[in-house]
Amino acid sequence: MASSSPPAPDVPRGKRASLGAIFLTVFLDILGFSLVLPFLAAEARAMFGTSELTGTLLGSVYSLMQFLFVPVWGRLSDRIGRRPVLVWSVFAATLAMLGLGLSLTFAGSVAWLFAMRIAAGIATANLGTASAYIADVTKPEDRAKGMGLIGVAFGLGFILGPAMGGLLAEYTVNGRQGPVPCFVAVGLGLVNLVWVVFGLPESLPPSLRNKSTRPLSPLDLEAARTTFADRGVATAIVVNFIVLIGFTSLDQTFRFFTQDRFGLSARQTGLVLGLVGIVAAITQGGILRPLASRYREATLIRGGTLIQAVAFGGLAVSPSLGVPALLGFSALLALGNGLTQPSIAGYISRRAAANAQGATLGTSQSIASLSRMFGPAWGGFSYEHLGPAAPYGSAAVGMVLALLASGGLGGPAPQPTSTQTS
Repeated sequence: MASSSPPAPDVPRGKRASLGAIFLTVFLDILGFSLVLPFLAAEARAMFGTSELTGTLLGSVYSLMQFLFVPVWGRLSDRIGRRPVLVWSVFAATLAMLGLGLSLTFAGSVAWLFAMRIAAGIATANLGTASAYIADVTKPEDRAKGMGLIGVAFGLGFILGPAMGGLLAEYTVNGRQGPVPCFVAVGLGLVNLVWVVFGLPESLPPSLRNKSTRPLSPLDLEAARTTFADRGVATAIVVNFIVLIGFTSLDQTFRFFTQDRFGLSARQTGLVLGLVGIVAAITQGGILRPLASRYREATLIRGGTLIQAVAFGGLAVSPSLGVPALLGFSALLALGNGLTQPSIAGYISRRAAANAQGATLGTSQSIASLSRMFGPAWGGFSYEHLGPAAPYGSAAVGMVLALLASGGLGGPAPQPTSTQTS
């Protein structure tokens, strides 16, 4: 594995790739991204009079770009290394967030918001590359634990980001909420860029890089066919697709839900999302690691989807039960999702060839981005036309379907040593 290989030539002497190195990169990335979650869709409704569906489509176009570009960056990282791709993506994401902040400050049209979310989606399509970095520095049997540790970065980012975003959104610029969190995210992006340039070692030595000359087109059907050739990988991707549709339907409608049904402010909504992040971090950093030592990833995936089914059903009826029910079922949802997501990533990674981690995980993340495109759109549509409980009730049904589909997950297969190209 790459963890026992010498650093790439462009890495300062004495540095070694590690989970700790990518941890900080992912944490800062997610922290900046999550600052806008508590207010962006609702701000579009308040500023420009958009419908709930239009507001949630800001999340859909972001994820559409990730769907198209995650496999591109993943395959490119298999060829040139993980570090150059991460440097580019952090730099471009910082520029996109600056553009979003300026759009909220000066623009008079929601079209500018969509343009900046499209740019940000292209730039931040680096999750497959980050997952491949993790795969480079962990043994196959420790893969789920490694994904879980990095999951803590997501959890911590979602603890601080939404809470900070909700607090900062109360400060207006030109009478508008939102610019201040965006500009803070720009500052975090600059810190992240300095870290990636000077502190992040390369994890993929030249000897393990893929020599494929296949064009880096967004839709690479050959790479997708190779990834889906493994039945277990295909099943895990389908389960993840269903789970994420439900989760992201909440992600983009939650501010509407808390405002319209509970009368919560952006600050209070941010604090609720902070609670979700705390539970997710505890789950992925403390609970998952010992469970991964005792149970197969497939078992953890099934348990996580069952918990999420219960949580979504509870959220659907929470307005009649009050704020404590909202908090309790939100925390339960974070617990289930914290078990499911890193376990799926670990399951897929253990079956991927060593020289195709970026391509396989990039394809997986691309399909996940597709679900993140459909999820917000369905959430906004169902919220607007079927009622505020509809996104959560339908998500509960989806989790039951994901649980049934997860029955097709077999035991872990040895990591193949194929000549698969990407």
